Amino acid sequence: MANKKIKINRAPVLTLWATIVAERLGYNKSEALTLGKAVAGLNAQSKGRRLGIYEEKKDDDKEKKPARLQFIELLGRGVPAVKTSKGLRATMKGEEIDAESVQKYLKQKFGEELDEARGAMEKLAKAYPPRQLEGKAFDLYEKFRPKIPEGTKGWGAPSAPPPGRWASRPRARSRGCRSCAARSRRRRADPPPPPGRCRRGRPCAGGSC
Repeated sequence: MANKKIKINRAPVLTLWATIVAERLGYNKSEALTLGKAVAGLNAQSKGRRLGIYEEKKDDDKEKKPARLQFIELLGRGVPAVKTSKGLRATMKGEEIDAESVQKYLKQKFGEELDEARGAMEKLAKAYPPRQLEGKAFDLYEKFRPKIPEGTKGWGAPSAPPPGRWASRPRARSRGCRSCAARSRRRRADPPPPPGRCRRGRPCAGGSC
């Protein structure tokens, strides 16, 4: 993926990433697909209202909420969802989202690169513990999402994601080699030298050693 470029708009990228994050948080694939699609839809609605593309709905125009509706927190969005005979399903405009249709949507948008994109995003998600990923997921998405023009010019515009960004992982801290660590432990365990002597037993000139 690092050497390949695909042109794609932000919605399918966010849908796939939110799906993978949901799976990392413990939801099964079908549940996660619907949650991912809902996150992308809520994000588009929010941006559309901000740009004046969508009008803010009045109370009379808002959809009736289905019974036993619950909200799942994902990428900073409260996703409406209901329990069905097939498991948890996110909803949009009061209707359950079909997991198979979301998978078809992703295949259509990513094409042959879907499996590789999914693998790279899964690798990134697994680099964080689930609780930490839950708080960082949208910040990570902002780093690798496709770059588009500001304002209405960028609405739905396809672009190539920054190369290698969705495969980047946090760097591990360097702990030094084993021998250095062992010497450090020995030094801490050694008793202090007698007055006027260094740790090697030699005369010490005022602690300069």
